[in-house]
Amino acid sequence: MKHFGNPLLSLAAPFLIFLAIFGFLNRQGSDRLQALPALIVGAGLIISGAMNRSIRRRNLLFAIRRTKHDE
Repeated sequence: MKHFGNPLLSLAAPFLIFLAIFGFLNRQGSDRLQALPALIVGAGLIISGAMNRSIRRRNLLFAIRRTKHDE
């Protein structure tokens, strides 16, 4: 069984997006651009996690299918 690390770490990317949106709404003018890197990094972390999870699941499915055909 896989041991999950710190459960608070899984909330880091959504919190980063929330913080970026909060900072974007509270700033005015060109200062709003300072919130965009946090938004981009948070979204990138969520997207890359979803893609990696999808790839792992697909590889597991292919492995299960291979073992069934070998039997």
